Amino acid sequence: MSIIAGSISSLIFISGTLSMLVKAYRTRDMNSYSIVTLALNNIGNLIYWVYILSLPFGPIYLLHGFYTFTTAFMLCWGWLYRTRPEQVKRVTRTLRTITQTMELPVIRPRQ
Repeated sequence: MSIIAGSISSLIFISGTLSMLVKAYRTRDMNSYSIVTLALNNIGNLIYWVYILSLPFGPIYLLHGFYTFTTAFMLCWGWLYRTRPEQVKRVTRTLRTITQTMELPVIRPRQ
């Protein structure tokens, strides 16, 4: 029963975080995210992996793996949006081209 509860709660947490990623991608506004906070979250996630790896395999691996990826991605995004906006536009165009050739739906930023 605890595995089912852990799996369901992990999916709920992940879906809540996905909306944050979509909003950041669409608006390209990272001003509400502190680079220091994102960096501390990444450090905390890496240290927390020491604890996670002592647990038997289960939903916590999926959830924490997702959080680790998300915070690292947000840190990179936040840094790029603040320091290299032209490179972000170029990468976005490239990703858009790749996803269009793969015939996947493209998330378009609000203009």
